[in-house]
Amino acid sequence: MSSSGTALPDVLGSAALGADPERYDVVVVGFGIAGGCAALEAARAGARVLVLERAAVHGGTSSMSGGHFYLGGGTAVQQATGWEDSPEEMYKYLVAVSKEPEHDKIRAYCDGSVEHFDWLESLGFEFERSFYPEKAVIQPGTQGLMFTGNEKVWPFKEQAVPAPRGHKVPVPGDTEGTRLVLDLLRDRLEEAGVEVRYETAATHLVTDDAGAVVGLAWRRYEETGVVAAGGVVLAAGGFVMNKDMVAEYTPALGSKLFTLGSTYDDGLGIRLGRSVGADLKHMTEPFITAPFYPPSILMTGVIVNEDGQRFVAEDSYHSRTSQFVMEQRDSAAYLIVDSEHGELASYSMLVPMIDAYDTIDELETALGLPAGSVAATLERYNKMAAAGEDLDLHKGAEWLAPQDTGPWAAFDLRLGHAMYAGFTLGGIRVTVDGEAQRPDGSVIPGLYAAGACASNIAQDGKGYCSGTQLGEGSFFGRRAGRAAAATRVSSAGR
Repeated sequence: MSSSGTALPDVLGSAALGADPERYDVVVVGFGIAGGCAALEAARAGARVLVLERAAVHGGTSSMSGGHFYLGGGTAVQQATGWEDSPEEMYKYLVAVSKEPEHDKIRAYCDGSVEHFDWLESLGFEFERSFYPEKAVIQPGTQGLMFTGNEKVWPFKEQAVPAPRGHKVPVPGDTEGTRLVLDLLRDRLEEAGVEVRYETAATHLVTDDAGAVVGLAWRRYEETGVVAAGGVVLAAGGFVMNKDMVAEYTPALGSKLFTLGSTYDDGLGIRLGRSVGADLKHMTEPFITAPFYPPSILMTGVIVNEDGQRFVAEDSYHSRTSQFVMEQRDSAAYLIVDSEHGELASYSMLVPMIDAYDTIDELETALGLPAGSVAATLERYNKMAAAGEDLDLHKGAEWLAPQDTGPWAAFDLRLGHAMYAGFTLGGIRVTVDGEAQRPDGSVIPGLYAAGACASNIAQDGKGYCSGTQLGEGSFFGRRAGRAAAATRVSSAGR
């Protein structure tokens, strides 16, 4: 299938299956974290399972990530490192940061988080029982836990007791940590008797006269075929690599950004769902970010727009800050830090320093900001910082420090200048068990979706926490797999 285009695949009638097709209880489309977990749970529930993966290896986009799973409620790592958390506090936080909270999903995710943590470790690894205290994008080493959202950011810190929930797989660095989990999933699927066909794409869904999904068509190079299925789970990723879908839904993910995704994040799974009437949700909400930390000391500075005004608390999680930047005129903003807090030798390569200026007047002139605007902003900020309270944007007191010692450095947060990266968040509307839904809320029998194909907890960049995609993909992937298997077992009278 093409990596561009918005056309929906044709839907095939049940006659396309012929008299004696291959039959599986559950067919999973895509072998990333969601598809792998769906397939394993379906198999463990007694289903005969087939996985179709377009790539030559398992993993998908999941394998490109650093290995953060957003988990809480009192996991073994939280307990071992002295952090108290409960399903209720986790629930209150996720509801607070969600654009349109789906309470049943958030409740299920939080109530099931400790069990899910244990299930992940039962695949054959352990999260390190250690905590990384610094403000960072991801733990640099193998530390098992850190804050990865806005838990300590106002107003959320007043709505739920903050706790770190970013559980990282014990692999150093910020890429490919998830590969460890995916390799274990591959091994567990083999033990469970799941058949995986690589370099094989789903091309069309097959429905019966009542509109239920009863199979799919596939292609492998020049070879094509059909498979009858009791349930189909779409777990084929997002659409960030489909330039036409991006232009239609998330034009902000245009040429000025680095897209985070695999070759096959072309929206095929979403289009397959749409072809049989599935509703889509949050398709216009991308995740976009250009972290300016570490070093975390840069958060003591001020972020201003083209009017020289602050507009976001600088201690926010990086995608929250970036989303506010995107909403400014020309998607433009600058981080201003004085010489006491600049640490100019170790700043992030993602956000370039424009220059350092001996006076604020020079800085305003060089950046084309209104005369006196930054001076006034800094005067007010410095007074509040000295008093230890940000009355305007409620930045945490630990990140308040007067920026009154020249020279002042300006870091470029403008879109097209900082190295912004992004991916898509929207997908097929589903129930808590991954059942695909029509616009009226009714369920399409036989069709399920999970991971980046589906819309669950991750809804927009302002509320996103690192680890949500892997966390919800694996958690709701498991539920979709079990639901698909249960439907099949029930319908077969077994």
